[in-house]
Amino acid sequence: MKTNVQVKTDRYLGWLLCVVLRIFVRFLGFVLRINHQLDRKFDRIVVCKFKGMGSIVQASALLKSLRDSFPDAEIVFVSSRANAGILEAYPDQINRKILVNDGSLLSLIKTSAGLLFNLWKFKPQVYIDLEVYSNFSSLICTLSAATNRLGYYKSDKDYRSGLYTHLMYYNIKAPLSEIYLQMGRVLAGQKISSSLVAPIYSENAWQSCKVKLSLEDHKYLVINPNASDLRLERRWGKLSFIELISSLVNSHPDYTLVLTGSGVERSYVEEIKAQFPHESRVVQSAGLLNLNELFALIDHSDAVVTNDTGPLHLSLAYQKPVCGLFGPCSPSQYGQMETCVPIYKNVYCSPCVHEFAVPPCLGNNQCMQKIEVKEVLTGINKALEMNPKGPIEQIIFISSETTLGYFKNRP
Repeated sequence: MKTNVQVKTDRYLGWLLCVVLRIFVRFLGFVLRINHQLDRKFDRIVVCKFKGMGSIVQASALLKSLRDSFPDAEIVFVSSRANAGILEAYPDQINRKILVNDGSLLSLIKTSAGLLFNLWKFKPQVYIDLEVYSNFSSLICTLSAATNRLGYYKSDKDYRSGLYTHLMYYNIKAPLSEIYLQMGRVLAGQKISSSLVAPIYSENAWQSCKVKLSLEDHKYLVINPNASDLRLERRWGKLSFIELISSLVNSHPDYTLVLTGSGVERSYVEEIKAQFPHESRVVQSAGLLNLNELFALIDHSDAVVTNDTGPLHLSLAYQKPVCGLFGPCSPSQYGQMETCVPIYKNVYCSPCVHEFAVPPCLGNNQCMQKIEVKEVLTGINKALEMNPKGPIEQIIFISSETTLGYFKNRP
């Protein structure tokens, strides 16, 4: 199912179902008067994030904090099938995953029924919903019958207030990993770790990657010109990337440039590679690597150049030097930026990604178009001069009983 169809279905049909379900949940809560106190030990915890590999990487600090706080708990992650690979890379934080297939409406309905059946068997004591805009996610969270259901609220999502037992204020000025960690802070006995957790990959992934791409044992840069179709306006222009690569070929003769992307992004990346038909140091890898090999590729790189999407978050988790290109999102919305050189034009309508389903520019992303190639070249050189292996300074997020930003719902 195409992303725009999912969004429209969720916005209208999902909204209607949430409003109807809210009436029933309010009545049932009033009758049952269940204890929703969070100052106790939990053995069965669910964390949910359906969309965004990068968001799951950003949630890794929360997952580690939950594991440290509740070492004996079974932690289940609910997501879409597309995220199976990234979830498998966190075996120490996640006990098991339950996935839905959103490839078509029929498959989504069928796998959602299976998801709910598994959740009812699991009987979660805590369900943490990390989605902010998804009505479908709110429905699944509510229908899971979890004793405590934690979600985010914004002013335009007030109708959700009866579906969750606890709502956390979504502060768009806070780093994303800290927004997720705030859920951990409301649970009893929390041990908060602000550092992202690097995904684990198999020992032979790097050798396999080198064989597939015919990489030699010398220095290389990873270049990711893509952004997921959730927010294509995060993408810096194709012509800009072509000019950047042309400059890097001349200015950095010791480096191989590896272009990355998923299978669906392969044709887009191949159009860029086609501009360098006789240049062996420009390597196209989109659609050729599995996720383990992509992890190894980024982890063994000298630096990464990427739009604000999955490879950016992977680079931050692996503490790799990265030149990040920002526009619809501000660099301030990410906390673990010690190894990142951000390129950002502070235009009036940016950041917009957490405020609008349709951006004010209607896709004419001036915030990205105003980024100049020479600025990115300077950013890459700064990234290459970094020493990312030093200790990462943890972010101190002021939080107390009166500043947590959540409230317990009425029954």
